Amino acid sequence: MPHPYDVRVSGDKATGAPAGGDPTGSGGADAPGAPPAGGPTAPDGVPGGGAVLTSERADPPSGDGEQPAPADHRPASAWQRGLGRYGYFGPDRSPLRHRLVPPMPDGPGAPPPDGPSPLLARLGVGLPAALWAWLYRWSGWLGPVAVAVFAGVLRFVHLGSPDAVIFDETYYAKDAWSLLHLGYEASWPDDANKDIIGTPQSIPLSSQAAYIVHPPVGKWIIGLGEWVFGLHPFGWRFAVALLGTLSVLMIARIARRLFRSTLLGCTAGLLLAVDGLHFVMSRTALLDLVVMFWVLAAFGFLLIDRDRTRARIADALGATADHPDASPDAVLAARLNLGWRPYRLLAGVSLGLACATKWSGLYVVAAFGVMVVLWDAGSRRLAGARHPHLATLRRDGLPAFGSMVVVSLVVYVSSWAGWFASSAQPGKGGYFRDWAAHRSGLSSEYITLPVFGRQKMPFQVDLTWVPDKFRSLWHYHSEVYNFHRNLHSPHVYQSNPWSWPVLGRPVSFFYESPKQGQAGCQVSECAREVLGIGTPLLWWAGIVALAYCLYRWALRRDWRAGAILCGLAAGYLPWFEYQERTIFFFYAVVFVPFLVLAVTMMIGAMIGQARASRERRMIGGVAAGLLVLSIVWNFLYFFPIFTGQAIPMDEWNARMWFRAWI
Repeated sequence: MPHPYDVRVSGDKATGAPAGGDPTGSGGADAPGAPPAGGPTAPDGVPGGGAVLTSERADPPSGDGEQPAPADHRPASAWQRGLGRYGYFGPDRSPLRHRLVPPMPDGPGAPPPDGPSPLLARLGVGLPAALWAWLYRWSGWLGPVAVAVFAGVLRFVHLGSPDAVIFDETYYAKDAWSLLHLGYEASWPDDANKDIIGTPQSIPLSSQAAYIVHPPVGKWIIGLGEWVFGLHPFGWRFAVALLGTLSVLMIARIARRLFRSTLLGCTAGLLLAVDGLHFVMSRTALLDLVVMFWVLAAFGFLLIDRDRTRARIADALGATADHPDASPDAVLAARLNLGWRPYRLLAGVSLGLACATKWSGLYVVAAFGVMVVLWDAGSRRLAGARHPHLATLRRDGLPAFGSMVVVSLVVYVSSWAGWFASSAQPGKGGYFRDWAAHRSGLSSEYITLPVFGRQKMPFQVDLTWVPDKFRSLWHYHSEVYNFHRNLHSPHVYQSNPWSWPVLGRPVSFFYESPKQGQAGCQVSECAREVLGIGTPLLWWAGIVALAYCLYRWALRRDWRAGAILCGLAAGYLPWFEYQERTIFFFYAVVFVPFLVLAVTMMIGAMIGQARASRERRMIGGVAAGLLVLSIVWNFLYFFPIFTGQAIPMDEWNARMWFRAWI
């Protein structure tokens, strides 16, 4: 008995692939392992999900696991067959609900196939029907969890090595300890690192406030590990390693939802697990991976919100699970209230936490805010609205602003609770906590703005009515912003953002040259280094993948490519405004997940469509597999210089492919 998802309408021809002819092979029936045309199940036993948005104005057919409408069996014309060779198969004629929310390929929303996996059968592996049904139902979690466990093992084994304060850990590990004990960042003596690492340990914490230039959330998170394990390298790296591991699980689930393919979801998780920059940052107590985690969480919540909202629109139009087809309704589409959207609120909370870790999260708030409004406009357009953007601004603009911007602002201000709670008496609280005490006066005559720089205000306002703590916080922020704008101190490892995609100047977090008998060195001279650099083959493949995503977004109007590019641009492009500032390559970890998603989308295209010939899919699958294996090998090759292992100097030199890496 054929599986209910085996028939899809494409142009004028019924096939086993989705309408729209997605050439990526990364969604629905085009996903790897999706059923061939007319076949009952996929080669690996995973039935196809639903089509995804490709070149068509309509969004993808649905994803709730419902059976599509009967196929149109009219034969395709010779012209359509010719276009099909190049990946175009005509307009999407799937039912309306299927175009709003593509079905998932497996999981609770999709019934399992009638028979066992053909792949397992060919391998001679027999599974009881109940076990096969259980595995099929939970495969959307089992695969991502397995990849996350693999990533966790990599990140937590020997997490305390090097047993030293490396690079900017000298700031954040101690600031986190101060926050735990005082509620604000305090000063430390210059030789504090030696006392902290020494035996017996001495922790020379003072109560004198320190001038810090980043918000507190990332340091509070680092402090959680210190609270459990103490002020030791394992302790201050623990929480960041945990977030790095969870982000692998998150991206696997996000990619599965984005591409409607569990296989591609697990591929994305594996690629993030073996990216060198993500790996090193997961094992170092710096703030940037914390920003990445909250940005990725926000992106995932927005994807869930998108699916839930579009399913609600389909229900309102009468396109239910039992009867997925319906006619668009211009009046309803323009006036429909999209209701309570808890996942968008969670995205706002996540973005607020990102901003409260580093201010670079502000750009992500702006980019994601524009993205969700465009998503809502696309949903209303597909539902039949004649002026979808105007309807979206009227109905969804204010709620989107509230859930994304207002919620983020509230979370950000709340993150300073420890600073607010500290004493306002001079010298007894957080830095500048007492600035506004007994101080009256007008607002600042000049204000520094992004892009525009220092600007003179047309008038001044008496702000003495504002509570002292908020005036003090505002003054603190203005001082910090001026610090960031004027940070031009040269550093040997600083780099220009133009060089980041090609790994032009990585950052050495730790380096020493032990002699024989020292630190595990077994030859006359060794090198130990922790080098903050991405896995080269992954990043260089990412350049090609980004070009592919630009093509998919600009010429095929693929919303998935647009979403990936939006996340990447929000984490990358703002740094071009500060090219004269002292900036470092490891800031790029914020957009690494989106680089991985781009490579994953390209891998789906390499594998090819379900309707392609067996030879085409075999060649594409082998090529995609070789790319993934090459990236994994490249990660393992550089593993010693990601983890600070002692290796012979000759082997270290062999890994320095360019002089700029030294």
